[in-house]
Amino acid sequence: MAVKKTVTKKKEIRPTLVIVESPAKAKTIEKYLGNGFMVKASMGHLIDLPKSRIAIDVHNNFEPEYITVRGRAKLLKELQTDAKKSKEVLLASDNDREGEAIAWHLRNSLRSKQDIPVRRIVFNEITPQAIKEAVKHPLDIDESKVNAQKARRVLDRLVGYNLSPLLWKKVKNGLSAGRVQSVALRLICEREAEVENFIPEEYWTLDVTFHKGKHDFIAQLVQYRNEKPELKNEPEVRTIIDEIKDKECRVSDIKYVDKSIKPKAPFTTSKLQQMAANRLGFTSKKTMQIAQQLYEGINIGSTRVGLITYMRTDSVRISTVAMEDVRTWISQKYPEELPENPIEYSVEKKAQDAHEAIRPTYVTYTPEYLKEYLTRDQQRLYSIIWERFVSSQMKTAKSRTTSIDLVSGQALFRVSTTKIIEKGFYKITKTLVAREEKEKSLPELAPGELLQPVEFKPEQHFTQGPSRYTDASIVKTLEEKGIGRPSTYAPIISVLLERYYVTRSNKQLVPTALGRIINDMLVENFSSVVDVNFTAAVENNLDRVEESQLEWPTMIGEFYAPFKTRVDEVMASLDSMKGRLDEQSDYVCDKCGKPMLKKLGRFGFFLACSGFPECRNTRSIPLAKCPRPGCNGEIVARRTKGRGKEFFGCTNYPECDFISHFKPINMQCPQCGHFLVEKFDKKNGSFKSCINPECDYLHTSDEPGDPSVQGEDSDE
Repeated sequence: MAVKKTVTKKKEIRPTLVIVESPAKAKTIEKYLGNGFMVKASMGHLIDLPKSRIAIDVHNNFEPEYITVRGRAKLLKELQTDAKKSKEVLLASDNDREGEAIAWHLRNSLRSKQDIPVRRIVFNEITPQAIKEAVKHPLDIDESKVNAQKARRVLDRLVGYNLSPLLWKKVKNGLSAGRVQSVALRLICEREAEVENFIPEEYWTLDVTFHKGKHDFIAQLVQYRNEKPELKNEPEVRTIIDEIKDKECRVSDIKYVDKSIKPKAPFTTSKLQQMAANRLGFTSKKTMQIAQQLYEGINIGSTRVGLITYMRTDSVRISTVAMEDVRTWISQKYPEELPENPIEYSVEKKAQDAHEAIRPTYVTYTPEYLKEYLTRDQQRLYSIIWERFVSSQMKTAKSRTTSIDLVSGQALFRVSTTKIIEKGFYKITKTLVAREEKEKSLPELAPGELLQPVEFKPEQHFTQGPSRYTDASIVKTLEEKGIGRPSTYAPIISVLLERYYVTRSNKQLVPTALGRIINDMLVENFSSVVDVNFTAAVENNLDRVEESQLEWPTMIGEFYAPFKTRVDEVMASLDSMKGRLDEQSDYVCDKCGKPMLKKLGRFGFFLACSGFPECRNTRSIPLAKCPRPGCNGEIVARRTKGRGKEFFGCTNYPECDFISHFKPINMQCPQCGHFLVEKFDKKNGSFKSCINPECDYLHTSDEPGDPSVQGEDSDE
């Protein structure tokens, strides 16, 4: 009798599906988790408000109408299919309000298709330990955090979708206005008004050169007739020089002041953006893009590593494990600079403290070690993050300032120098090198010693007005005023630039004519909406929603009714500005001979034929005559094909290839007759310089023909 064989079916092993936001993050995490896990990317929001309509039910607690984002249905369906094959789903979007909302929408969508466990995992760094620990302890969706995101989204939609149609009707088609961006625009416009209204005042300083041994050193006049000198013109300076030029100077006092310099806390988002702008010249957008790359993972040989912690944070807290790691590293490399106890930094009251500060995930990965694996910009950004974190747990540095006073008649001169006498945390920062390069040595002098002045150096200056905002300073201001959050600083600037309400000029943020018109209208008619205090109060209310202290429909309801009433009033009463934006010009159309009009377009003013639509000729507005000998062309604004960066070139191109990266202004050089351009550097602030490379004219006052400084100009 034959024996029947029993075939045992192999049990199907269903994986755990992990959904993150980006493919780069998915790639890193999948390597860490290995078999039994399937990691996919949602590519950000799959479900959101539609773009074509307001989609907020203002009569039903402001309930939003969510839809699948256009073009994302296929991806959502793929994730639903992957979920069916899985034993559970772990949602690993970013640990902030946006990430929580993405997870909430995904959970609802996946559960609508099948009954499967869907949980949330959060982590602050993408390392094997952090990921595996998060997987062991899944959480529920934080509904309060979702409500805070929903409140912001609804509020911004109500403001934008009510103000934008108003701008279309009254100013120009295609314009838009955002709640937070409009406040930032107001700050930039107000600063520009201060810059334009500032009247420079002349003042003079007096330096004197002394010589002793091998040393030449310069002292500055700091007191005259027992008062701080306020020298308004050259004759006043000459009077002092004539009084003391034949007299010896006596060393009257030598003082030494020691100062402790504490290390700074690890980076928050805003501080990182400020440092990257000031030290590396990065825009806020570029800083966040590179930080995202470092966070999501870089290939270090055959291993993929998340190099920094989450880059959107307003906390300076660091974990116990990270503290132990950095103190161990310091004890091995710089034991003499390790404090007895860990240094703790206070968290500001408004900080959400959901994350740690921005720090390296592995302190042993020094910038030098990673140099061959990172791009130049990645390495530069990682370096300042690593330095800031490690130095934050080292001993203070100490400096000694030596001040020498010299008296001649009723004039008191002073020379000072500062040296680092205990390096402390400076031992690992590039700041020390820069400081030591600036240090100047002084000769050995004794009180009562007599010195003969070698040369008097009077110098004319003009008071500097307020500086325009840069990426660094606007982020600093937004943070100080409580406007926006770590995730919004870079997008605020980007949106203003993309809409051409603001441009960058020499790294400064300058409002365009279009931006000023928008701002004037909003400030005049919706001053409370674009008010700094109102915007900061909104941020506080969003925090209260996240902390379950405030119901989000209540928050929106208190704002919407008076706002909508005001929109309707302005729509009915405000005169259209469309016709007023067109101006007559002296230019004639080179195609049909009709007059050309000065019109406001997407990228500022341009010339268009008055014969439109029969004649559609347009051209840029000439800014200056071409300086090339024999060329009869004019200089106009142009844009590069790739990034759309503005430059200035000749209308006779390609016959004439003259190019300037600095904007011409309506002033001629008093020395050579060429046109002037506006420049900016840290030494002179904003100044005017001649476009002629053979002319040394440089002008920092607002009075044409009265140069304050002549010499080589700097554009650092």
